[in-house]
Amino acid sequence: MEINRPSDYDGHSHGVVIAGHFDERDIYSTVRPNGMNDWLITYTLAGEGFFEIEGQEHRTRTGEITLLKPGTPHRYGTPKGERWNFVWAHFKEGFMDTGLLPLDALTIQHIEQQAVRERIYYAFRRILSDSREQGSYWHELCVSALREILMLLAKQHTSEFDPRIEETLYLLAERMNETIRVEELAQNIGLSPSRLAHLFKENTGESIIEALNRMRIKQATLLLAHTNRNASEAAHEVAFKITTISPANFVNIQA
Repeated sequence: MEINRPSDYDGHSHGVVIAGHFDERDIYSTVRPNGMNDWLITYTLAGEGFFEIEGQEHRTRTGEITLLKPGTPHRYGTPKGERWNFVWAHFKEGFMDTGLLPLDALTIQHIEQQAVRERIYYAFRRILSDSREQGSYWHELCVSALREILMLLAKQHTSEFDPRIEETLYLLAERMNETIRVEELAQNIGLSPSRLAHLFKENTGESIIEALNRMRIKQATLLLAHTNRNASEAAHEVAFKITTISPANFVNIQA
C-alpha cells in the first residue's frame, strides 16, 4: 500500500456498518483531506498506530480505542518501525445514542481493565462475523455490539473507582456462585491481598466480603421474587451459605 495515498472512502451513503481487521507494517497510511461522513472506531490489539489531525500526531497503542468524528480531515497509519494490529468499524451517528459519542474530533481512550478489554474484543469479533455473514438482522446486531463498546467506554469514563477495583467488582459478579478467595482475586488484579483489601475499602466503603454478600443477597432476592425457588434453593444458587456464622468463612472468602 502506498504511503499517504488518499482514500476515496468518505463514508457509506446508506449508513451500513462496515468493519475489518488489519495487521499493517509501517508502509500503511491513509489520507482523507475532507474527512468522512461517518464515524471511525478502532481498537488496537497489538503494536502501535497514529492519527494525524490538524498537523498533530497522536499515537494509539495496545488496549486503546480511537474514535474519529465525521467531517474531520485526517491521516492515519502505522508509525515508522512499528506494526499495527487493529480492528475497525465505520458507522453512522444516527444509529447511536448521541450521549455515548464524544464531542472532540479525535478521542483516544485507554482501556484499563482486562475484563473490559476482553468484552470489547469479543464485541468487535461479533461485528466482524455479522457484517461478513450478513444474515438476518446482521446490521442491527452490529449496531448493538457497537453500542455495547460505547457504553463500556462511557462507564469507564464516568466511574469514580480505581480501575483495579472496577475489575475486582466485575470478577466478584462473574464468579458469584463460586468459591472466591482474596488471594486469587489479588493475583488477577496484580496486587497483594492486603493492598487489594485496603484499596477496595477505600474506594467502595465496604470490604470485599461485604460487597460479595450484598451481590449475593440481591441476586437471591430477585430469584425469590421472580422464580419458584425457595430460600434454601436461592441461597444455594448464589453460593450463599446460610448456616455459616463466622464472617471469615461466611461467603467462602479467606482474607
